[in-house]
Amino acid sequence: LSLGEAKNLPTYPGPNKMRDCYCTVNLDQEEVFRTKIVEKSLCPFYGEDFYCEIPRTFRHLSFYIFDRDVFRRDSIIGKVAIQKEDLQKYHNRDTWFQLQHVDADSEVQGKVHLELRLSEVITDTGVVCHKLATRVLECQGLPIVNGQCDPYATVTLAGPSRQTKVKKKTNNPQFDEVFYFEVTRPSSYNKKSHFDIEDVDEVDKMEIRVDLWNASNLKFGDEFLGELRLPLKFLRQSSSYEAWYFLQPRDNGNKSLKPDDLGSLRLNVVYTEDHVFSSDYYSPLRDVLLKSADVEPVSASAAHILGEVCREKQEAAIPLVRLFLHYGRIVPFISAIANAEVKRTQDPNTIFRGNSLTSKCIDETMKLAGMHYLQVTLKPIIDEICQVHKPCEIDPVKLKDGENLENNRENLRQYVDRIFTVITKSGVSCPTVMCDIFFSLRESAAKRFQGDLDVRYTAVSSFIFLRFFAPAILSPNLFQLTPHHPDPQTSRTLTLISKTIQTLGSLSKSKSANFKESYMATFYDYFNEQKYADAVKNFLDLISSSGRRDHKSIEQPILLKEGFMIKRAQGRKRFGMKNFKKRWFRLTNHEFTYQKSKGDHPLCSIPIENILAVERLEEESFKMKNMFQVIQPERRVLYIQANNCVEAKDWIDILTKVSQCNKKRLTVYHPSAYLNGHWLCCKATADNTPGCTPCTGGLPANIQLDIDGDRETERIYSLFNLYMPKLEKMQEACGSKSVYDGPEEEEYSTFIIDDPKETYKTLKLIIEGVGNLEQEHAQYKRDKFKKTKYGSQEHPIGDKSFQTYIRQQSEISAHSI
Repeated sequence: LSLGEAKNLPTYPGPNKMRDCYCTVNLDQEEVFRTKIVEKSLCPFYGEDFYCEIPRTFRHLSFYIFDRDVFRRDSIIGKVAIQKEDLQKYHNRDTWFQLQHVDADSEVQGKVHLELRLSEVITDTGVVCHKLATRVLECQGLPIVNGQCDPYATVTLAGPSRQTKVKKKTNNPQFDEVFYFEVTRPSSYNKKSHFDIEDVDEVDKMEIRVDLWNASNLKFGDEFLGELRLPLKFLRQSSSYEAWYFLQPRDNGNKSLKPDDLGSLRLNVVYTEDHVFSSDYYSPLRDVLLKSADVEPVSASAAHILGEVCREKQEAAIPLVRLFLHYGRIVPFISAIANAEVKRTQDPNTIFRGNSLTSKCIDETMKLAGMHYLQVTLKPIIDEICQVHKPCEIDPVKLKDGENLENNRENLRQYVDRIFTVITKSGVSCPTVMCDIFFSLRESAAKRFQGDLDVRYTAVSSFIFLRFFAPAILSPNLFQLTPHHPDPQTSRTLTLISKTIQTLGSLSKSKSANFKESYMATFYDYFNEQKYADAVKNFLDLISSSGRRDHKSIEQPILLKEGFMIKRAQGRKRFGMKNFKKRWFRLTNHEFTYQKSKGDHPLCSIPIENILAVERLEEESFKMKNMFQVIQPERRVLYIQANNCVEAKDWIDILTKVSQCNKKRLTVYHPSAYLNGHWLCCKATADNTPGCTPCTGGLPANIQLDIDGDRETERIYSLFNLYMPKLEKMQEACGSKSVYDGPEEEEYSTFIIDDPKETYKTLKLIIEGVGNLEQEHAQYKRDKFKKTKYGSQEHPIGDKSFQTYIRQQSEISAHSI
C-alpha cells in the first residue's frame, strides 16, 4: 500500500481550524498499520508505504482518517472502505477516494449461523396452524465497539422481538437458542393441502429479521452491530433451512451528508493472491529456471527470457531473486547475467547504470540480504538525525531566520563524516552473498576493460553506494530504518547527506562538477582530500575480495525484531497474580527477552535453544485475540498477545525460524491454555500431559530470508502466462533469425537473442510447462466449484466475491450449483 495524501478535510470548529491527522490501515475493523501524525493541516501528506502478508480472510480493506485529540478519544473524520473483490480494479493505480461518514451501519461486519424450520401443528380441536422455529446458533467476526463486544441477538417476525442472552467479552458468540413464532392463524384442517391459499400468500409476504447488538453501559443505549432479513417464501421448497449469512447494514442506514463533504484520500493498492500447488506440480518449470546460470549463452535461459518479456524488469527480478536465493543459486545466476551485460557495454563509465535485469536483480538481492547490514551501520545515526533536528540547510536561499550558514555546514559535515566512517569501516559485516556478487562484478569489469584501472571499483560502488546506502539514507522508511517518512526538515538533511555520500562513493575525477548547485560544490570541498578516496577503495576491496570472512562478526547478537506486546505472568514466583502486563519484547539470534520499556534491564531472558515450540493460542483460553505461546523446557509456557493479526504472524514466523534447528523441538502442543486444573483443549488434568495437536513445522531455518520457493515459481508462472503473446512473438523472432540473416524486423528488435536455436528450445520448455500448470489450475477450479456450497461457513450467503466466482465458473462450466 502507498498512502499518499488527503485533501480538503473539513475544518476544525475551533478558532485555529487546522487539524492534527493520521491515517490507519484496517483489515475489516482490525488496525494493522498507522501513519505518523501530520500536524496543523487540512491537506496532510503522508507518503508512506506498507507491505504485509494477510494471514486471514477479510471482506474490506479500510482506511480511517483520525484527528488527534489531546484530552479525549481521537475523533474519526471519515473512511475509505474497498471490498476485497474490488481491489483488482485499483491494482497499482494512484486513485483518489472520497472519504465516507463512519456510523454503526458503515461498520457492520461478521456473519451469523441460523437454522429455520417451518412446520404445521394440529391443535386438539383439529385445526392447523403454521409455526416457525428460528435457531440462532452462533456469530463470527462481529465488530468491536469502543474496545469491547458484549453481543446479543433479537429475532422479530411481525410482532414483539425475542432476545438471546448477552455473551460477555467475545465477538464470536455461541448462542444456540431457539425461538418459536406463530406464522398463520388456525384454519380448518384440510387433508388435501398443507396451506390454505390465503395463508400461503400471507407467509410469502412475511420476513424474519435477526438483529445483533452490543450491550453497552453507556447512556446512549446499545450499539447496532448488523442485521439480517429473510423472506419466508424460500421455506416453501424446504421446510427446514440451515446456513451462514453475512450481516448487513440497516435499510435506512448510511443516508448521511453528501460524500464530498469530508475530503478525499490518495492511495495506491497492489494486492496479489497466489493459489499455490504442492512442490511436485512446479518441478518442470522450476528445473528450467534453476538451470539458467548454466545455459550458454545466458540470454537463452528461462530467467533471462522472463526479463525480456515482462513490461517492467522489476516484475521479473522480484520472484527470480527470491527463487534463486531459496535454492542457493543466486550468485552463479547474477554472475552469468552480469557477465553478459558487461560484454555488451561499450563505455566503462556507463557500466551497470541502466535499469537492466542485472541491476534490478542485484538491487533486490541487496534489499533482502542486506536489511540487517543497514540496521547495524545506518540505523543509530539515522535515529539521532530524526530525533535531534539539528539545522543542516546549506542553501543560502532556504536559510531560516536566526540560522547561521557556517554552523549548518559544520552540522552537516559532522553527520556526513560519521556516516561515511561507519560505512567504510563496515566491510567485515557485509553479507557473504553480497560480497560474492561484488567479487564477480569486479572480475567481469576488470577483464572487459583492462585499460581502465578504476572500473573494478566503479562496478561495485555503482551498487553499494549508488543503489544501496544512498537510497537508504534518502528514504529510511522504505528500508525499515524508520517506521514513518521523516518530517520535511529531517528529509532535507537526509537528502543533502545522501547526495554527498553518493558522490564520495562514485570515485569520479572532478567531483565538484557533479553538483548542479553551487552551494553543494562549495560544501564538497571539505571532502576533496585523498584520505576519503583511499577509504572508499579499501572498503570496496574488502567487500569484493573472494573468501573474505570474519568469524567475530558472526558471534555478535543480531537484533531480529522488537516491540511492545502484552504477556501473561509465567508463574515463576510461587505466590503472585498471573495477570497481563505490557512489556517491550526483543528478539536476537541469541535470546528472546522482555523488559518494562525499551532500553531497560531485561526482566526475563529465554535463550533460543530453550524455545521448543511457538504456536498460536486459541481465543477461548483468555477471550483475547492474536495470542501465541512460546513453549520452554519443563512445560513452562509464555502467553503473549500481539497488537494485531499481522504482528502476531510476524512474531510467530521469526521465533519459529530462529528456533527451528533446536534439537529438542516439540512435535505436539496444546492449542489452548491450562486453566482451573485442566487443559481447555483436551480436558487432561495433569499440567505435564504431552500435547494433543501436532506442531506447525517445515519452515526454513534461514532467519533473514523466509521464502516459499513454490510460491515464487507460481508467481513466475503467472507472469509467463500473462505475457504468453510475447513468448510466442519471441518464438517467431527465433525462427526468423535462424533462417534469415539480413536486417532485423522491427517487431523483433526489442528481444536480445544471441543464439536462436538454444532460445527456441528454452521457449518450447517454458510454454509447455506453463500450459500444463494452466490445465492444473483450471481442473482445480472445476473441482472446487463442484464441492463448494453457498451458505457454508467459508462462503456465507451475501458473499459477493463468491457470487462473482460462480458467475465466472458458470460461463465456462456446465455444472449447476
